[in-house]
Amino acid sequence: MPEPGPQVTEIAPDIYRISGFVSEFNLQFNHFLVKDEEPLLFHTGLKAMFPLVCEGVRQVIDPAELRWVSFSHVEADECGALPEWLAIAGRATPVCSVLGATVNRDFTGNVREARGMEDGEVLSTGNHRFRFLRTAQLPHGWDAGLLYEEATGTLLCSDLFHQNGACEPVTESDIVERARASLTEYEAGILAGYVPYSGRADRAMRRLAELRPRTLAAMHGSTFVGDGEQALLDLNDVLRDIFGEP
Repeated sequence: MPEPGPQVTEIAPDIYRISGFVSEFNLQFNHFLVKDEEPLLFHTGLKAMFPLVCEGVRQVIDPAELRWVSFSHVEADECGALPEWLAIAGRATPVCSVLGATVNRDFTGNVREARGMEDGEVLSTGNHRFRFLRTAQLPHGWDAGLLYEEATGTLLCSDLFHQNGACEPVTESDIVERARASLTEYEAGILAGYVPYSGRADRAMRRLAELRPRTLAAMHGSTFVGDGEQALLDLNDVLRDIFGEP
C-alpha cells in the first residue's frame, strides 16, 4: 500500500505529477493531470491507489470535471482504477490506442466506450494539444502508445526511464543511469524482460527522440527537464545493452 498522502508537483504549465511511494516495492507510482478546459488524467493508477490519486487530483481540480482518462497500455497501474474514475467523472471518456480500444474492449468499454486514437492523431484539451504516438511493445504491450504535448514539449512516457526508489519530483540531472540500474536489477528477478527490445523498439525510440521533448514525465521516478532528445537516445543505448541487439 502507498505511504499516506500524494505528492503533487507542477512539472510543466498546467501539467501536474501526482505521486505515491510504495515502500514494499521501493517504487513511486506517478499519474499526470492536465488542468485545462477539458481536464485529462494520464494513468489511472492501481485500484488500491485510487483514494490517494483522487486526493491529489482534488488538490488541483474537482475530480468530477475530468473529461479524458488516458493510459499507455493495459496494465494494473496504467488503468486498473479506470472504473472508479469513470464512476466519479460522469463525462470522462477513456483514451488509448485504437488497438487497445479494440482488443481490450471488455475492459476499456466496461462503463463507456473508449476513444481509440490513431498514430499521429491529436487530442485537444483546450489550451493543450496531445499528439498520440503508437509505440507497440514499447515500453511493453501490443497496444502501447504515448502522448506528447506540443506546446510545452512534454512527453508522457509511461514506463520509459523507470527509476526505483523515492526520487525527487523533478530533476535536471541524469536519469538514464538510474534507469539502467533499475532495469539491471529487474533482470535478476521475475520482472526480467521489461522491454521486448527489437528493431521496432529501436525505431520507435529514435522517432520519440526526433520530437526533442523538454520534459520527460516518467511513470516511475523523477520527471526529467532538459535535453530529452539526448536522454531518449541514451536510454535506447541502455535498452540495447541490457536486452540485446535488435
